[in-house]
Amino acid sequence: MLLAGKKVVVVGGSSGIGLATAELAKREGADVIIASRNADRLNAVAEKSGMKAIPADVTSDESVASLFRACGQIDHVVVTAAQLRTGPFKTVAMEDVRATMEGKFWGAWRVARSADIRPGGSLTLVSGFLSVRPRPNSAIVGAANGAIESLARSLALELAPVRVNAVSPGIIDTPIRAAMPEEARRDMLAKTAAGLPVGRVGVGEDIARQILAFMTIGFATGSIVYIDGGALIA
Repeated sequence: MLLAGKKVVVVGGSSGIGLATAELAKREGADVIIASRNADRLNAVAEKSGMKAIPADVTSDESVASLFRACGQIDHVVVTAAQLRTGPFKTVAMEDVRATMEGKFWGAWRVARSADIRPGGSLTLVSGFLSVRPRPNSAIVGAANGAIESLARSLALELAPVRVNAVSPGIIDTPIRAAMPEEARRDMLAKTAAGLPVGRVGVGEDIARQILAFMTIGFATGSIVYIDGGALIA
């Protein structure tokens, strides 16, 4: 197994891409710790999967520091946690755009500062293709994603020999879209799929496989990989 004997921490590991990554890492032999601010959902996942769970809020310096004190030295860290709020540029509340940066960008920053990663281990951040394929009403998300990618490149130098990379997903069918009315969700996903060369939207495991590649390919650092079904060329 690719990760036998390795300790992996997935911040944002209670659902979506984070959970898919945690499950895949566990299948590959890793000792997996999942962290999330939603303690109820986190504990439910841990009970079902057998993974260790530690509640943590990436918007809190002390919460993130406490998480990694409890984890000790680790081999690989993944950050998928994000709390996104967006809207039209001229009218979206500054409270919302600050909250998006706090959860997405500064959350990743806190994790990178606090995690004690063994030399040769890895830190993988998750951005999003709005960094290079912007859409109306999503300026703050695109900006946060671009900042994450820039941070990954900088940290690849500053944290070496720890390897730092970023995965930038396209449209992924994860529980984050559950807040949409079901009919609208299905319609949006179907229209998106029809416009992609692969003919479908992504699922969590599509991104998880790339994240595990970053964990296990020792020559990969400072890389940004776009997994978007061909959206950037469509």
